[in-house]
Amino acid sequence: MSKLTPAQISHAKSLGFLQNRGTNCFSGRAITKNGVLSAEQLKNLAECAEQYGNGTVTFTTRLTVEIPGIPFEHIDNVRNHVAKQNMTIGGTGAKIRAVTACKGTTCIYGNCDTQAIAEQLHHTFFEAWQTINLPHKFKIAVGGCPNSCMKPSLNDFGIQGHLLFQYKEEHCRSCHVCAVEKRCPVHAAVLENGKLKIDDTSCIHCGICSNACHFGAIEREAEPVFRIFVGGTWGKTTRMGTVLPQYYHLNEIEHLLEKTLLWYRSNGYQKERFGAVIDRVGFEVFLSDITDDNLIKHKEDILALDIPQKNNNR
Repeated sequence: MSKLTPAQISHAKSLGFLQNRGTNCFSGRAITKNGVLSAEQLKNLAECAEQYGNGTVTFTTRLTVEIPGIPFEHIDNVRNHVAKQNMTIGGTGAKIRAVTACKGTTCIYGNCDTQAIAEQLHHTFFEAWQTINLPHKFKIAVGGCPNSCMKPSLNDFGIQGHLLFQYKEEHCRSCHVCAVEKRCPVHAAVLENGKLKIDDTSCIHCGICSNACHFGAIEREAEPVFRIFVGGTWGKTTRMGTVLPQYYHLNEIEHLLEKTLLWYRSNGYQKERFGAVIDRVGFEVFLSDITDDNLIKHKEDILALDIPQKNNNR
């Protein structure tokens, strides 16, 4: 095949096919809803790699699967093949990227069903917003605990599960070896004069101590809560995500994320990451703007806006 034109390469990228260096071949990026694939889906990807690629698959940091070595003329064949197992090729461009989740669903430290949360966000945002351009790419991650294996603080919108509890001091038996003190990884729980004391300013609500006391001194809440990080980035420009100043319940996250996306779209310039917009406009302004539903009321107007280019004289 003759050398591909820039327009062909750009179109392929918009479909989720990234050019392999120095070739007319591409890596097709198969999206996972939450980092989980069925055995049948894995078989489908293996067949696709053998039939249309170079016989190998690779895995990305965002838990998608790439099939390298796909000739340009087989792009449509690959899309049709993976569609047989309800998969799509994509995850590129100035849009919401594939939602990632840690293994909190099964991990002993997981405070929430991370994979279920990620799958719901996949449908509500990754799929539903695929035709909506943003100023830049927007990454969402779900972590199950403060171990932060999925690095929520380095995503544009990071979600991290926590467990709150009540300390029932009257149930403390003044054990010589306190199981709660022994388990606390940040030393927020200590014995003082024979009684357990918990420093609320040091406790990170990781949940590790929640089942430690056999006498019921630690009473965990039934449902997890969530810390939210906004504006995190990694790479050429590093910015730790800014922590929102409260915990959120699961049923509040989608509403908060929608307002965040609308704020980003209405305030960002082309090719400007979300964290940079927060720093330019001001975190306090962002926080104030997402406290009510004004952004939701103007959703259609915001989505109809053209995203402006940055004027360097501003």
